[in-house]
Amino acid sequence: MGTSAASGTGGSTRSGTGSGTGRSAGSGGRAGSGSGTARYLEIAEALRREILSGAHPVGSRLPSESDLAAGWSASRGTVRQAVATLAAEGLVGSSQGARRIVLRQERRHSFGELNSFAQWAEGIGHEVRSRFLSRTRRAATAEEAERLALPPGTEILAALRLRLLDGEPTMVERTAYADWVAEAVEALPPDCRSVMDGLEADSGVVAQYGEHLIDALPAGSEDARLLGIRRGSPLLRQRHVSATRTGRPIEWSDDRYLAGSVTFSVSNSAVATPLERHHGTER
Repeated sequence: MGTSAASGTGGSTRSGTGSGTGRSAGSGGRAGSGSGTARYLEIAEALRREILSGAHPVGSRLPSESDLAAGWSASRGTVRQAVATLAAEGLVGSSQGARRIVLRQERRHSFGELNSFAQWAEGIGHEVRSRFLSRTRRAATAEEAERLALPPGTEILAALRLRLLDGEPTMVERTAYADWVAEAVEALPPDCRSVMDGLEADSGVVAQYGEHLIDALPAGSEDARLLGIRRGSPLLRQRHVSATRTGRPIEWSDDRYLAGSVTFSVSNSAVATPLERHHGTER
């Protein structure tokens, strides 16, 4: 949330040299106000939007730190933090001391931090819509009970949701919610943008840990109908457990993404490697 583990087609590019001055080129920058932390995030978000829109094509260079600092009326240190944020996301090169090269434009979801689908998508400038298609109480399957650390047969809430990016069906989400949060999830509106945000706001339940399994599979009849694709089309699947700070499982989810809609990335190194490889039969 390294090596990239996913499928994604990347964004479209436009011809150009990428020699502008980022935000300052389009609107003369903004006068700085507020904390330095908020400032670098504001600059990073603006540059991210420009890269994803194609204003800075893949292979072009971002404006220099001094140009960005002048355009945004910010210190070079603040600009350096903003650009480092984009480098951590894999959007620009990581070498320091030179103008950064734009590396990619696809929607990349990093496992370096635990974000909900809505938080991730809105963070890179996309409109998110969601709707519950069903919410049903039933006994947990053996796998659901194991993943949620519940006794076999415990009643859970099974939810089916359709997630849309910029109005387009992007992901089908099947989630088993633990018994202790079921009532709170049932109380959320049908078009709830983010269940995790809703649980935090209404019930004080905060997800702080996650474990993810990623693989691919062909679309079944229901997935094909909901995503508007042919049955058997490839889907990227992410299964994950979200848990509280104390390790209490909240949800076990099976999320199936339209091929090419998102790339997942996991940062690793020879010292610390959060990504593990498993045989294809891993549950």
